[in-house]
Amino acid sequence: MIVAFLIYRVMLFFVGTRAMQLGRGLLMICAAGAIARSLDLRSISWLMSNLLSAFLIAIPIVFQPELRHLLEVLGRGRLLGGSQKGGDGEANADALFRAVMYLQHRRIGALIVFQRDTGLRELWRGAVPIGASITQELIGTIFWEGTPLHDGAIIIDRQMIMAAKCILPLTENAGILRGYGTRHRAAVGVTEVSDAYALVVSEERGSVSLAVKGKLSHPLTDEQAKLFIHRYFSFSDNNGKISLLKRVKSELEQKWPNWKR
Repeated sequence: MIVAFLIYRVMLFFVGTRAMQLGRGLLMICAAGAIARSLDLRSISWLMSNLLSAFLIAIPIVFQPELRHLLEVLGRGRLLGGSQKGGDGEANADALFRAVMYLQHRRIGALIVFQRDTGLRELWRGAVPIGASITQELIGTIFWEGTPLHDGAIIIDRQMIMAAKCILPLTENAGILRGYGTRHRAAVGVTEVSDAYALVVSEERGSVSLAVKGKLSHPLTDEQAKLFIHRYFSFSDNNGKISLLKRVKSELEQKWPNWKR
């Protein structure tokens, strides 16, 4: 029971990072090797065995940031601690939409990243941790030009603002380099390396754009922005056969045929 509990706490620690996706890939390779051995598929079995041997060497390199942070948490004695509780989805959606409208009408630049299945802990680990409820006042204060946190992105999930002043990877897509600044390039960049969404408020144009899967939309209307935000907080990506992205795209295409995918 003690060993099972420790394994559970370690696995819980890796939730919210890309290590979970890498771990699933390793489990799939192990399963494929076991099936190959049971069916006496010698070539495939040999290939899977050698892949696992290579991965045993690569694991400390691939998981180096997570392992280092795990040792830091263990050294502080917080590995056995509990997790924080989140807030109400509808209230969070309303607060975030009001914040976006506040920023847009005052032409205050902002970049909001919506975390989904792929954890973004490696992006906000070196940023400023927030761990606070989603409120209009807090988001407006973060992106106000007079604060130290305004330069960079905030990362949220369906429960809270996790971090601010996050530095995101920039896209190298030449098609978006002309006419857009660093904020839009960072929004596209983070959606290229993860399944996150990114909402950009342009201080030059006073517009709101959405980045999804490495593509940037046309400026959204207030109704479109509200629809997207409420859909994000209302649906779980794994709830049902239709994903959040498909739900949002379907409704946007029905109401606004010029929506750019």
